[in-house]
Amino acid sequence: MRIPKDAVIAPAKITEYLLVQRRKNDKSQFLAQVGFTRDDPESLTAAIRNLIAEHEGVFDRRNEYGTFYQVEGNLHGPDGSLRVITVWIQRQIDDVFWFVTLKPVR
Repeated sequence: MRIPKDAVIAPAKITEYLLVQRRKNDKSQFLAQVGFTRDDPESLTAAIRNLIAEHEGVFDRRNEYGTFYQVEGNLHGPDGSLRVITVWIQRQIDDVFWFVTLKPVR
């Protein structure tokens, strides 16, 4: 299934989580390899949207909050591409899809 193009990607998820350097579970250095920075969070948001437009979502699991899906593919940045998995939840309360996280494919 395709994740809907109007799925919610909270700006704070990009600017206050993925693009912020952390001691544990830092993703900012991984994303910086292909040019994603806090100076241009919109480029990462656009790249995530392009990824879900090009690849199918695969069922992951269900819990009391909703149904989780994963979308795997190449995330294209200003300076190259990275193989990633994005995680999405279709919330049980309203059926709206929300971006949860992004991680490298290992």
